[in-house]
Amino acid sequence: QVHLVESGGGLVQAGGSLRLSCAASGSIRSINAMGWYRQAPGSVRELVALLVGGSTTYADSAKGRFAISRDNAKNTVYLQMNSLKPEDTAVYYCNHPFSPWQWGQGTQVTVSS
Repeated sequence: QVHLVESGGGLVQAGGSLRLSCAASGSIRSINAMGWYRQAPGSVRELVALLVGGSTTYADSAKGRFAISRDNAKNTVYLQMNSLKPEDTAVYYCNHPFSPWQWGQGTQVTVSS
């Protein structure tokens, strides 16, 4: 069983930056794949960044602004978010994209205009 804990969210003005962290613990030796997702009120959860092996993929809304990375020594995946927009406001979650574990509590990101 793998436990996911997201952190790093907060309130930021438009144009600002945040770095989210996703710490994985439990029955996991290394992170070979991870996705960052977000869910805004009244919306479905959407994938914004994907890390598979050494490759990264981003939703169109995140391209050029977000960057996903990992620290294998810490079993932690990060999402660096720059040039934040009000439409980035959501709860952000991480999870394995192909064999999802139990979802964590997420971390709230609020971008004010």
